[in-house]
Amino acid sequence: MSSRHHIDDFMRGRIIGKIEEGRKITDVARVFDIAHSVVSRLWKSFKTTGMCSRWHRGGRVRSTTPAEDRYIVLSAKRNRRTTAQQVANQFLAASGKQISRKTVARRLRGGGLYARRPVVCVPLTRQHRTARLQWCREHHNWTEQDWACVLFSDESRFSLSSDCRRQLIWRESGTAYRPENIQEKDRYPTCSIMVWAGIMINGRTRLHVVANGTMTGQRYIDEVLLPHVRLFRGAVGDKFVFMDDNGTYLNPIENVWDALGRQVAGRNYPPTNKNTLIRALTEEWDKLPQQLLDNVVQSMVRRVECCITLHGGHIPY
Repeated sequence: MSSRHHIDDFMRGRIIGKIEEGRKITDVARVFDIAHSVVSRLWKSFKTTGMCSRWHRGGRVRSTTPAEDRYIVLSAKRNRRTTAQQVANQFLAASGKQISRKTVARRLRGGGLYARRPVVCVPLTRQHRTARLQWCREHHNWTEQDWACVLFSDESRFSLSSDCRRQLIWRESGTAYRPENIQEKDRYPTCSIMVWAGIMINGRTRLHVVANGTMTGQRYIDEVLLPHVRLFRGAVGDKFVFMDDNGTYLNPIENVWDALGRQVAGRNYPPTNKNTLIRALTEEWDKLPQQLLDNVVQSMVRRVECCITLHGGHIPY
């Protein structure tokens, strides 16, 4: 069977020479292991143009110069949340030359910028990075049995307004967690519910809804800390460790909140008021597979090792 491969000008000349010697196209195709149709088209082209070399098409003329390409990339870097159409409009105002948004997107990709959703979190300060590095060093040698006795807890607020995150930013690959590429957390302008929960390997708490107000220090002790510490210490033993989110360490439950929010938003009948939001959160929390929670905790252990390796680099939740 013939194989498909590129035919250079030298090979084309040999094929034409064989045919001019009186060889049949079928025989020439068999000798060079080339498809009959390829040899036939090559012979017809030679008889028409008198040339055996391949004709290289010039293609469409490039609409922008290298200097203009650099201007497009610089415009996107100055305002990473601008759209390709807005960059095209800025380019038109600056140069008087009209280009399409697809051209802008191609130039930005050529400059290493890609449209991505921004990471929604709070940028870490130098103090945060120092504290997290110290915490990771203290727990670097913990075994799987040690982590199995840890309950990671945190509170989170869920709103009826859905953050669709349709706004994209232009960023380079591998720069998702740089401060300029991070979007601040939503301030929940509409009706919202604060909940608390804890996860651990092979276990979780129930979802506690903080009703009528915010979580104060005394309410946290009475409603969360004392009941759950007693419960899990009785089940795990004296090795039980309670870790609430204080910004010092890499709390894996943040990823679980994200999964819970997606589950609530994907329901056939999304919540429309406070009561239905509470019911949806409670039902979806109970439906979250335990394997997901275990994987989240184990990924946090790997991030502890990564934090040590990067010497306190910008490690997100």
